[in-house]
Amino acid sequence: MVEEAAQHMNYTKKTELWKALPKKMMYQTFCLIIDYLETSGKIMIDDDARIVWTWNPAMIKKLRKSGVTLR
Repeated sequence: MVEEAAQHMNYTKKTELWKALPKKMMYQTFCLIIDYLETSGKIMIDDDARIVWTWNPAMIKKLRKSGVTLR
């Protein structure tokens, strides 16, 4: 559920994504899922704490060319 929402809502902050989920979830559980998605390389979190779906390699090339810095 979190993974699917993150795919469709690029550049949202963590809390915005959590509030937009169709079902309520404990924030601690949500944070664990976000940590998993980040370590598995499916998402990245930029300097402004926005979530970017990165499972699309073409999008990463486009972001890096535009000058967005990712951590």
